[in-house]
Amino acid sequence: MILEVAILNVKTAQEAGFEAAFIRASSIIASMKGYRRHELRRCLEVANQYVLLVEWDTLEDHTISFRGSDQYQEWRRLLHHFYDPFPTVEHYEAID
Repeated sequence: MILEVAILNVKTAQEAGFEAAFIRASSIIASMKGYRRHELRRCLEVANQYVLLVEWDTLEDHTISFRGSDQYQEWRRLLHHFYDPFPTVEHYEAID
């Protein structure tokens, strides 16, 4: 299992719109090959900052299958205009 971690900085005063759009976008990511689960958390100290955690079966399920899909274009349309700056996304694996 791979854990995708993205720190999302949303433009100030657009948090409510982002959260509503994310609810709509959640069904997109949940339908993708290799998807296991996700959660979005809002930062308590920085009102417009969120962390997105997504579990995937493999790195390629995220980087190739999801990002290369038509569904990703809809995900982008719904969410990417909220970010400033654009988030860095990193992937983590468990240490046994």
